[in-house]
Amino acid sequence: MSYTMNMTNSVNVSVEAPCENQIQEITYDGTEIYQPPPTLSETLTKCAARIDFSKTSLDDLKKEDKLSEEELKDPSQFQPSLWPWDSVRNKLKDALTEICVLSDVISIAKDKRYLVLDPVPEEPEDTKPIIQVYARKKALSQAANVLLNGAERLRSCQSEQRNRNVADFHIELLRLRQNWRLKKVSNAIIGDLSYRTAGSKFGMSGTFEVTKAEDVVDDETTPTGAGNGVAPPVAKPTSALRVNVPPELQGVAYIKVITQKDQEDLCTANVNLMGTGQNITQQVGVWQKTLEFAQNVLFCKELFSQLAREAIHMQAPIPHVVVGNQIRATLLPGIQLIISLCHSTTFDSSQPGPINDHDHVLEHSLHQLLREVHHKNSHHPFPHPASGPMGPSKRRMLAGPIAADRHELLEMTKTQTILEQIIAQAQHIFMRKRTQYVLDTLARDVKDPQIVSHWNAMNSPTMACVKINIVTHGYDTINRTSLVIHVKERSLKCICRDGRVMHLSYEPQELRDLILCQINQHQISCLLNLARCMAWQVLSNSNHLGIGEVEPLGNASSCLLASPNSDRMIAVQIRCDPQIDVKVFIARSPRQDFFPSPLVPEKFWENLGGHFKEVKFDKIEGKSFLNKMEFLMASLTSSSS
Repeated sequence: MSYTMNMTNSVNVSVEAPCENQIQEITYDGTEIYQPPPTLSETLTKCAARIDFSKTSLDDLKKEDKLSEEELKDPSQFQPSLWPWDSVRNKLKDALTEICVLSDVISIAKDKRYLVLDPVPEEPEDTKPIIQVYARKKALSQAANVLLNGAERLRSCQSEQRNRNVADFHIELLRLRQNWRLKKVSNAIIGDLSYRTAGSKFGMSGTFEVTKAEDVVDDETTPTGAGNGVAPPVAKPTSALRVNVPPELQGVAYIKVITQKDQEDLCTANVNLMGTGQNITQQVGVWQKTLEFAQNVLFCKELFSQLAREAIHMQAPIPHVVVGNQIRATLLPGIQLIISLCHSTTFDSSQPGPINDHDHVLEHSLHQLLREVHHKNSHHPFPHPASGPMGPSKRRMLAGPIAADRHELLEMTKTQTILEQIIAQAQHIFMRKRTQYVLDTLARDVKDPQIVSHWNAMNSPTMACVKINIVTHGYDTINRTSLVIHVKERSLKCICRDGRVMHLSYEPQELRDLILCQINQHQISCLLNLARCMAWQVLSNSNHLGIGEVEPLGNASSCLLASPNSDRMIAVQIRCDPQIDVKVFIARSPRQDFFPSPLVPEKFWENLGGHFKEVKFDKIEGKSFLNKMEFLMASLTSSSS
């Protein structure tokens, strides 16, 4: 675009629009970000904003009228305006003029001084008396039908009340309303089976419909002579209500929990809150049983859905597997926990129900875990804010006043899910059974000393306590060895009588080695106390003997005893093998093989103990190790005297 400037020296100036758009931002690396070009709508809005209607006057209108007349006279001399919005302005001006005229007409019409608007009278319709008679007769017949239907219903209700086999509909409905939530929606009675009022957030619908039961034919009861062509009589329903439950809530559902080790079932538990599945169609109060079974199905589905959701989001060393209606979780190496949802829509009274062989403890635990979640969702401990989201625990509410640090706040936010608690309880059950098996096996195999286990009856779901007493029959007043074992989820904590604390893993061999070591120490301790009672001297003792072969399980223990006259010595060695091995050696003084010589002229050297000789310990009379040692020390003491 070029323009010519009329000055002393005529110069042509060329004005061009910039090729690039306006720079919007320059980044740190020097990159220029340009503002995008305006769209057509933005350009139109920008141009329309330049219209100024206030500058329009009557002189301008007259000029435009003159220009239009000249245009009509001589169109060749007409020059169009350079402003592109003249036509738009003219149309808007015409519209404004019409609106002003319409406003004046309306104001005149509203003022009664200028104009009165009266309605135009309509012509009267010709009415015939016979039509009115027919209309009234039809209305009366409809009203009579309503009254007759109501009377018939009242008569049928009275006849049902006289019949004792059929309960009253309203009484049954009252009983149903006392136990279940009901509401009326468009001439229908709808109930709710869900646990939402208890704090449940499960989205599955639990609605059911309640209607009045009609007369049905009982096909099951055939009277005498029915086979001769006599029709069976019509039987009245046992309940005046009929409850329609959705198909997805019909039948019986239960949660089956299995603990497997190498495809072998270790423990099986079936969780069915309502009992065995049986034919409930012929029972009294069928609606109550139907609703209970339906709510049981809803509860089991909610429980399994919660477990499946937690299994997917939980990050475990070995990922959990959720396939269909089954959840697989690894408890310990080689041991799996399988949780299955079983839902059957058929009832068979001949088959035993799944509740017959279930574990009541696990059923109660699963029931309580979900109930606890419901309770936490609906009951929030005080203090809590009067408005705002609910959910923080009481400890988190008091975190400010008690000045809790970051570590304490993180500990407050840690909570266990239902699946984690179930896995922990299953691990504890397995550890407890394994500990019981090891203790019972040792008590059966080891006859001397006796191993007595006392299990604490008051335990938590994830920890049990057992006290073990190792005693010798007939010598329990001399000494007894006690230790306490805390059975946890994946480990054992052993507290000995001397205060030592040992932590064991889930391997049963570690517990077996510990008990054998305690038996070894018990025998040595009891022998030392018995020797003191019989006036024998304890020369030395060691619980960890460093001679002999290296024991794969534990170490050997030994003690050295001397008679009251110091002329007899007994050396006892006990090894902690799979079977306790006891060896006893005897030495006498003075030595019979001592002969004086010029090198050793003194005779008192003959009082040194001789060589130790092994005693056939199993040939000694006695029922136990301490009994045999008592006989041996008594015989050596009498022979020396």
